[in-house]
Amino acid sequence: MFITIIGIFILLASYFVATQDSPLARYGLTIRIVGVIVILIGLSSSMFRVIEAGQVGVKTLFGKVNSDVLYSGLNIVNPLMEVTTFDVKTLNYTMSGVNDEGSAAADDAIRVLSADGLEVIIDLSVLFKVKPSSAPEILRTIGKDYLDKIVRPIARTAIRDNAVAYDAVALYSSKRDEFQNKIFQTINKSFTSRGLELEQLLVRNITLPASVKTAIESKINAEQDAQKMTFVLQKEKQEAERKRVEAQGIADYQKILSTGLSDKQLQYETIKAQKEIALSPNTKVIIMGNSKNAPIIIGGN
Repeated sequence: MFITIIGIFILLASYFVATQDSPLARYGLTIRIVGVIVILIGLSSSMFRVIEAGQVGVKTLFGKVNSDVLYSGLNIVNPLMEVTTFDVKTLNYTMSGVNDEGSAAADDAIRVLSADGLEVIIDLSVLFKVKPSSAPEILRTIGKDYLDKIVRPIARTAIRDNAVAYDAVALYSSKRDEFQNKIFQTINKSFTSRGLELEQLLVRNITLPASVKTAIESKINAEQDAQKMTFVLQKEKQEAERKRVEAQGIADYQKILSTGLSDKQLQYETIKAQKEIALSPNTKVIIMGNSKNAPIIIGGN
């Protein structure tokens, strides 16, 4: 459009020069031709608009927003229209307590009060995108700064409104997923009515007060010590049971030996042992006695 305006000024200047009695008058026609060419170039560049991939264009004419959407590719439009582009790819808006990690340069974490009156610090990431068909309405009612006007305040308010229903420890541990789902539902409802689509909500970190964190760590350590002691006691009981069974077995064996073995059985067991010794390669001479006493073995390596 700027080029077209320059061409119009050149064209007007050519008529002005042609009416003057000066040496430049003879160049009036040339200047006029140049002006027309510049106007045509400006109009051509304004008529053809290229919308990049992942974007849509919204047309406005003298402040009035057109409901038609220009999609990616080459589009032919009225040269007088202005085209405002919107990014319709997935966007990430992060609110974090770590500097330069979130969308804001400074500490942007969300500080909320839990049901038990404790201050909890929450880091959050919102993944969303603009609905292409809703881009004209967003430009008409919100503008291009929808991040600061819609995404940020709605997300922070939803977190604060839902956090008051949970204790600090529950937010940190057992109720974290439930808390995240409730926030998602709240934000998604508000986004849908404003032409935004919420894809995912990530509660990245929940920081408890130092006193609460210390108490939780002490409780966890105590539970671990109790579990360890329970294991030790179970192991000792099992060892005691093993020793009792072993002692009972020895006692039963000794009882059997003292009451169930006769002299002939003992003599038979002795002969079996002597046979094994005689077959040993280390035995040289065996003298067998004929008395009730055990024989004497002479020799061997």
